[in-house]
Amino acid sequence: MLRTASVGLRTRRLRAALSALGIMIGIAAMVGVLGLSESSKSDLLAQLDRLGTNLLTVQAGTGIGIGSGELPSEAAGMISRIGPVEQTSTVSAVDANVYKSDFIPEGQTGGITVQAVDINLLDTLAGRVADGKFLDDATAEYPTAVLGSVAAERLGIREVTGTQQIWLGEQWFTVVGLLDQFELNPDLDRAALVGMSAAESYLNHEVVPSSILIRVDPDFVDDVTSVLAATANPQNPEEVEVARPSDALEAKEAADDAFTALFLGLGAVALLVGGVGIANVMVISVLERRSEIGLRRALGATKRHVAVQFLGEALLLSAVGGIGGVALGWAVTGVYANVRGWDTLIPPIAIIGGVVAALLIGAVAGLYPAIRAARMSPTEALRTA
Repeated sequence: MLRTASVGLRTRRLRAALSALGIMIGIAAMVGVLGLSESSKSDLLAQLDRLGTNLLTVQAGTGIGIGSGELPSEAAGMISRIGPVEQTSTVSAVDANVYKSDFIPEGQTGGITVQAVDINLLDTLAGRVADGKFLDDATAEYPTAVLGSVAAERLGIREVTGTQQIWLGEQWFTVVGLLDQFELNPDLDRAALVGMSAAESYLNHEVVPSSILIRVDPDFVDDVTSVLAATANPQNPEEVEVARPSDALEAKEAADDAFTALFLGLGAVALLVGGVGIANVMVISVLERRSEIGLRRALGATKRHVAVQFLGEALLLSAVGGIGGVALGWAVTGVYANVRGWDTLIPPIAIIGGVVAALLIGAVAGLYPAIRAARMSPTEALRTA
C-alpha cells in the first residue's frame, strides 16, 4: 500500500515538494512559536528565581491627603521594624546634573540623574558590579560615584581606572564603579549613584527618601504589602504607593502569552492553506491518473483499494510536511534561543501535536479526492483517458 501510495509522489517530485512545503511552513510556525514561548518562559522563571519576587518598592504618591507628597525621613527606619522585612535600602533623588567635563553646557545633561543611596542598595536589588566596586562605608563619605550601565555608556566610561572623574553638581566626583543592568529597577541604570553622606556634604542635599526598596520574607509578601503604607507614613498612608517590581516581568510574560496565541493562530491559518494545497494537488492527480485508476480497477482492484491508495498518498505528503516542519521549527527555535542566551526547550506537545495535526490535515484534504477516485468506473476511466 505504501509503495502504491508513493507512486504519485515519486513521479511528480517537484509538485509533491511544493505541496508538502505548505504543511511544513504551518507546522514550523506552530512548533517555533511554542518552542520560543517555552524557552522564554524558562528564562523568565530563572530570572525571577535569581532576582526574587519578594522585592517591594515604596514611593510617595499624590493621594488625596494634606501631606507634602514626600516620604518621611524616618520611613525606612519604621519599615525595617516590620518583622518579616529582611533588608531595606533608601534612594533619594538629588537635584544635580552630571557631565564628563565642566566645559559642557548646562542643558546637555544626557538624561543622567543623580541618586543618593545607601550601601545596602546592591544587595537589596540583587545587582552586580561590572567593573570597580560599589560604595562602602569609606567611599560613601567622599566625592565618589558609581555609574549605572546606561549612564556609563553615555559618559563614555567603559572601565574603572581610578582616575576618571565626572563633573557632578559643581563638584568633581571620582568614578569607583560601573554596574550591570538593574533588571528590577531600570531607572537606576541612567543614574550616577553617590553616598548619602557625600550628598549632604558636597551637594548640599537634604536626604528625603524618594523610594525605599525592601526585601521581605517570601512567605509574608502580601502581609507586609498591606501594612507598608501606614507604616511608612502613618499620617497620610493614602499618599504612599507600594509596588512589586517583579510584577512587571510577570506582566511581560502575560503579554508574551497573548502574542503566542496570536502567532499560533497565524500558524494554523498557514496549515489550513497547506491543507487546501494538498487537496488541490490530489484532485488534479485523480484527473491526470484516470487511465491508471481504470487499469487497476479492470485488473481487480476494488473501490477500497483505490481510495486507500489516494488517501495514503495524501497522508504521506502531509507526513513529509509535518516531520519537516517539526525539524524546521526546532532549528529556528534553537538558533533564536542561542542568540538570546536561552536554553532551547521544545514542549513534547509541539512535536507530537505537529505531526498529528499534519496527518489530520492530510486525511481531511485527501478524503474527497480518494472518494472521487474510488467512485470512478473502470470503463469510463479508460474511455476518457
